[in-house]
Formats: sequence, structure tokens, C-alpha cells
Amino acid sequence: MSKFKFLKLLFCPLFLTGVVHSPLSYGVETGSVKWPNVNTKLKRDPAVEKHIDKLLATMTIEQKVAQMVQPEIGYLTVEQMRKYGFGSYLNGGNTAPYGNKRASMDMWLKYADEMYLASMDASVDGIAIPTIWGTDAMHGHSNVYGATLFPHNIGLGAARDTDLIKRIGQATAKEVAATGIEWSFAPTVAVVRDDRWGRTYESYSENPDLVKEYAAEMVIGIQGEIGNDFLKKTKRIATAKHFVGDGGTERGIDRGNTIIDEQGLKVIHSPGYFSAINEGVQSVMASFNSWNGQRVHGDKYLLTEVLKNQMGFDGFVVSDWNAHKFVEGCDLEQCAAAINAGVDVIMVPEHFEAFYHNTVKQAKEGVIPEARINDAVRRFLRAKIRWGVFAKGKPSLRPESQHPEWLGAQPHRELAREAVRKSLVLLKNNNNVLPINAKSRVLVAGNGADNIAKQAGGWSVSWQGTDNTNDDFPNATSIFAGLKSQIEKAGGDVEFAEFGDYSVKPDVAIVVIGEEPYAEWFGDIEYLEYQYETKKDLALLKTLKAKGIPVVTVFLTGRPLWVNKELNASDAFVAAWLPGSEGEGIADILLTNEKGAIQYDFTGKLSFSWPKYDNQYSLNIGDENYQPLFEYGYGLTYDDTVNLPVLTEKTTPRKVASTDSKALFVRSLSDNLVWTLQAGQTDKVITKNSSATSTDGMSLLMQSVNLSYQEDARQFIWRSGTDKATFALAYQKPEKMSEMYQSGYLTLKMRINKSPGEHTDLQVMCSQKQCLRKVSFSSFDAILSDKKWHTLAIPLSCNVEGTESKAITEVLKVEANEASIAFADIGLTIKPNSDAVVVKCSN
Repeated sequence: MSKFKFLKLLFCPLFLTGVVHSPLSYGVETGSVKWPNVNTKLKRDPAVEKHIDKLLATMTIEQKVAQMVQPEIGYLTVEQMRKYGFGSYLNGGNTAPYGNKRASMDMWLKYADEMYLASMDASVDGIAIPTIWGTDAMHGHSNVYGATLFPHNIGLGAARDTDLIKRIGQATAKEVAATGIEWSFAPTVAVVRDDRWGRTYESYSENPDLVKEYAAEMVIGIQGEIGNDFLKKTKRIATAKHFVGDGGTERGIDRGNTIIDEQGLKVIHSPGYFSAINEGVQSVMASFNSWNGQRVHGDKYLLTEVLKNQMGFDGFVVSDWNAHKFVEGCDLEQCAAAINAGVDVIMVPEHFEAFYHNTVKQAKEGVIPEARINDAVRRFLRAKIRWGVFAKGKPSLRPESQHPEWLGAQPHRELAREAVRKSLVLLKNNNNVLPINAKSRVLVAGNGADNIAKQAGGWSVSWQGTDNTNDDFPNATSIFAGLKSQIEKAGGDVEFAEFGDYSVKPDVAIVVIGEEPYAEWFGDIEYLEYQYETKKDLALLKTLKAKGIPVVTVFLTGRPLWVNKELNASDAFVAAWLPGSEGEGIADILLTNEKGAIQYDFTGKLSFSWPKYDNQYSLNIGDENYQPLFEYGYGLTYDDTVNLPVLTEKTTPRKVASTDSKALFVRSLSDNLVWTLQAGQTDKVITKNSSATSTDGMSLLMQSVNLSYQEDARQFIWRSGTDKATFALAYQKPEKMSEMYQSGYLTLKMRINKSPGEHTDLQVMCSQKQCLRKVSFSSFDAILSDKKWHTLAIPLSCNVEGTESKAITEVLKVEANEASIAFADIGLTIKPNSDAVVVKCSN
């Protein structure tokens, strides 16, 4: 078995050479770094290229663009696939065939057949190119009811076993193949620099070298080995994501800005792509994040010059979910800039028809050069033909689709259980309380003990994983169920009491606690301290400890968190990460067998440094002042007799919320508030979400943009036209203005990209009959003509009559017919900040 050899920092400082540096430490300008050509194994097949030549010679621009557009099954109909012949489609993390979360394998195959046959119907568009289906098989075929769920990547990183990674890739590919799907959006090869990031658990490690090794093995597992079984039989198309720098965003903000020079981008964030491309990965997904302020989806230098030209990647670049809308000059329905930058397949879940027609128009007008269209289609067709899509026929009739037993297969579950055992990291084992004799009287407590949704985490049957129950994971085993089975088999006694209220005092308590499920930016956090507000789990540990019961804590988490208090309240502490569907793998390690012998020892080693202090947000191996509580590579075994001393529980001061201000919109809307958009006599669009929203067929568009955090601002664009349109930040139910703020201010940040007409007003605190303030945009010219963000404070006490007795319906609104204005950080305050420009009452 090939294993990643763990070398301790103390004995091998050379291991770190050239790996980790602080951002902006190189002094190298963009474009002056030489990137390696890493496509050394996969050679182009002349027969494949000839096949592509023949197809391109007969395809119309409409047919080519259709290959580049990827809709989502929640919006796509069979009729639309038949009409346009889209080259691919996807299911999102919350979507299953026919809207059935618990769809059977037969239903997945049925849907795949319908789309395949529709794409092959040449009676409408005159060409038959089979479509392919892409899915987020993140830790197993994780969106499918009944699939095997392996530990998330952070746990696999702790296993230090490259052969295990390859076998997991192979098993996942088989389960994906059984449902008729051709393409997996995995592996994630991010290198995380700040553990507050909501996608930390999708990363194998903070160490680029480990990510590089794992990326290669996972690609081989999913796609097969070049020169052997590459893209044959059960093998699927793999995707290395998200190119590039997604793990390095400021403050760990998902889809945020990665500030680092090009050498750092290459050395820290790119090694996983080097090895994945060398093993022939066919797809690379572009990243949501920006690099030094520029969106990667619109960065031609990175996507074309670096990835395709210098690195030699000859597969295709796919965009992320609606990520094109953030590129300058783009919206949900058009984005020539992303295509021209090098994106070949655009993921347009809902607005695919408009995007298709606009892209055809842009191609015909030369906004997107014909050569760029041809290159994009060639790259995508090359991967599809390599996979054999023209020869394999209808999904349900393929040989690999004849095995319903592969979904959640027992060998796959045993593999996942093995992965759980190898992923566990023992951080504390004072007085060698572990292993536990299975004949003991054991209390199992904590809300993670019998909670498969919690042990699986996000990207498990549903996107966030928050609306799942144990019933959503057939054949899976909770941690408690695994412990119960082995303890009772050995003749011991086990009791489950979530809150620790046992009936008979136990010999030992196993308490399973940890993070609730999340995915992407929903998992971004501000502080590393675990449960810093409630401390419910700490109270449970202390209660049991005070009763003289040895406490073994099993910690479910998607990242290293500051848990000094919980460590102090535990005799033993195990980082179990997010183990997936096979909870019994934890019992295999914690318990002895019936004869009192150790079943399996701990072998897991930290792939992320563990914080000593609660403010060590960006703690990485190789840092100049590297002071972790547990260093990268740490992990005890049963042979160790280390007693962890009492740890400091001192915390850094928290931000204190101001009592004289009220946030209305910062990153999300406060209760009772909505965005409204209306053009002319059309129906009013009302929304609370962050998605771009437009009045259907009209001129007003709302777009999420970034100020300090991902999607923490909204931009309103009035497209050229004669109809006036109005946007408002409105109350769903009218509210009276609090007496506290009647002499205060409405504060906001505003950026004017295109100024509205001179007679346009910013209307503030409006009732049904009048607005408290109307501020002419012409008064902002002196401070807002630079297209930068400015903080404004608008006094609410200018109007003598006031509106204190009137119910407020809109906080602010603008009626215009051609403009582009962005707003952020809207709130009410008694005193404005020192950086605010106070708008005079005469304006």
C-alpha cells in the first residue's frame, strides 16, 4: 500500500522548502513567472482530432454555442434539450430527478435516458451530439439517496494514504456510473490558508505537497490511468476545482479576494492542478474568487495563458454556478468576457435560454471571436469523445448501468469504514482512558451521536445538509449505532442519552459533539472558538466530568477550531472530522474487541495545524511564527503516554455590537425587509435572496456584488430604455420609525458606476404618501463621480413634520431609467461614523 510518508517538522525542515510563504512576499509582477508544462502523459489522438474537425465543419454557430451552455435539471425540460441540443447539464446539490430527493437509481437512469435521447434527436436542430450529465460527487456520489458517503476531504487528508484515495475515487466512479452520469465535479484541490472559510472541509490539507499527491490519485481513481483504463468502463470525467486560489481568500471569505503575488499563487495554490493535469484530468472548474481584485472567471491571463498555454491543459474549463454574473460587464444572461477569457462551458442553471441566444448574437457580431467559439467546442468535444460518448449509447443500456447493487455496495461501505478509521486523529488521551473495554458500561451522549446528517455534513443528499434526518441515509450507520452494536456483542452495557441524563452511572462517557452541517459561504465564520456564544456542549462535558465520569469527546468538524475549554473538560479527545455514512468506523478504534484487545490503533495525522489561541485564523505550516497547539502531522497512538496539561482558556476580546445602531442590510436583510423591483406596469419582483433578479423583459437588474464580504452589496442596473423602473428596500409590513432614530441618520455605502439623470432622487424613509427625505443625485457628483465606495449619513431630522407617526413602507428607493448604482451596509444610527459624508438637510 502506497502511503504519504509523514515527516515531522522538527526533523525535516526541508519538507517546507518553497511551499508556504506569506502573501505578497515575492515582489514578482503578474506575467513574469514561468509556469511548468505539466501535461506530460496524455497525448492527443489524431483520430479524435479528425472526428472533431468533421463535426466542427458541419456545425452551425447555434449548435456550437449549445455545446457551451450547461443548464440545471431543476429548470431544464426534455423539450428544451430536444430544441437546443445542449452539450451538458447538471444537477445542483439540492436537486434530484423529478424533484424527488429520495429518487431511486432507476429514476436517475430514466432522467439520463430522457436527456440523452432528446439530445440525439436531430429532427429539430439537425445534429446529434450526445449530451453528458455533471454532478457534485463530493465525498462519494453524495447527492444520491442510498449512496456510500466517504469522509470529507479534510478527514482523508489526515489518513495520509494515497492508495486509499485512489480506491475511493474508483468506488465513487462506479456509483456515479450506476446512475448513468458521465461527469463528476471532483476533486477539490484547494489549499486552505484561513480556517474560517466555509469550504475548509473540502480541502485535503493546508500543505500543497499533500494536496498535489492526493489530487493525482483521486483523478486516477475517477478517470483511470493513462495507458491503461483511462476513461474506460466505469471511469468518469473528473474535474479539478476551483482554479485558482479559492482557499486563500481574505479572512476566509468564500468567493472573496485572494491577495497574493503570482509566485505565491503558483507555489501554494496550484500544485494540485499540476498533478491532476499530469494524470489527464479532462475538466477544470474556474473559481468564484478574485485574484488581487480581478474575478478569475474573467481573467484571460490565468485561464488561457497560464492554464491552457503554459501548463498545457488540453481539456475544457467549466464555470461555477452562475459565477459568470460577477465578471465585469456581465449578468446572468450574457457574459462574453468569461468566454473570451477562456471559459469553455458556462454553467447557467436557470437563465440558459437567454444566455444561449445572447451568446449566439455576440458570436455572430464578433464580440466573441469565431476562433474562441471553435476552441471552446473543440476542447469540450475532445473530452466527450475520449470518454466515448458517441459509442456508449443510452445510459440505461451501458454495461456499467446494469449494476444497481453498486450504489451503496457493501465493499464500498467497508472502504468508507476503513477511511473513517484512518482519518481519526487522537489529540488527547490522558491516563490512557482509550481504548475502552467493550465490556464496560458506556454512556453515549451529545447531539452528534445518533445524527447521520451531522456526521455527513454538507453536500450530503442536500446541498447544506441541514434538512436531513437519519431516514435520508438508508444503510448508513450512526456513531451510536456502531458503538451499540459492538458493545452489546461484547457483553457490555450501553445507554444513549443526548443530554447526559443517564439512568445508571457509566464507567465512561463517549460524547459526540461538533459543528452543524453547512456548505460554501453558509459555513464562513468570524471566530474560531467553538460555540463561543452558547457553550452548550462544554456544559455537558463539565457536568459529566464533575460526576467523576471519564469523558471521551468525539468532535465532528469541518475545520480545526479553538476548543481549549472542551479539551480541558475531556479525558480523551478525537478529531473525527465529517466521517460520512459509516459511523461504526469510530467504534472500531475506540473500543476493544470481545477479548479486550485493541481492534485498530489510531494512525491519523493532522493535515491542518490546530490553533493554540482563538485568534490564529491563518495558521499554516511554515509560517514565520508557527505556534500551533498541535502541529501539522500531530496524532497520538495507543503506544503514546502523553498527558496534555491544562490549556489556557483566555480569549481575545469580541466585537461589541453597538446599542445605538441597527443594521438593515449588511450581508443579508434583517427581518421584515425585502428588495422590490418594478418597471412600468409589470408585476413587482419581491426577493430576499442574493441572486441576480430582473423584472422580466424590462430594464432593471439587481446583481450581487462584493464590498468587504462575498455578496454583501447589491448593484442595481437600469439598462438603456425609455421605461422608468423603481427599486426599493421595503418593509413587508409597514413599521413605525423608532423614537431613538428620529433624530438620527440612515447610513449606507454607495457606489455610482453610472449616474442617473439630474432630476433623480434617493428617497429615504417613505410612507405610502410621502418620503422623509429626497436627496438629489446631482448633489453627490462631487464625492461619487470616482466610481468608488463612499459612506453617507443622511439625517432623518430635517423634515419638521417628520414621519414618526406614519408607518414606513420603504427604507430607501430610486426611480430611474438609465443608471448603475450599488448599495451596502445600510443601517440606522444615532451618530454617523467618522468616515461618513453627512448629507446636508438642504440637499
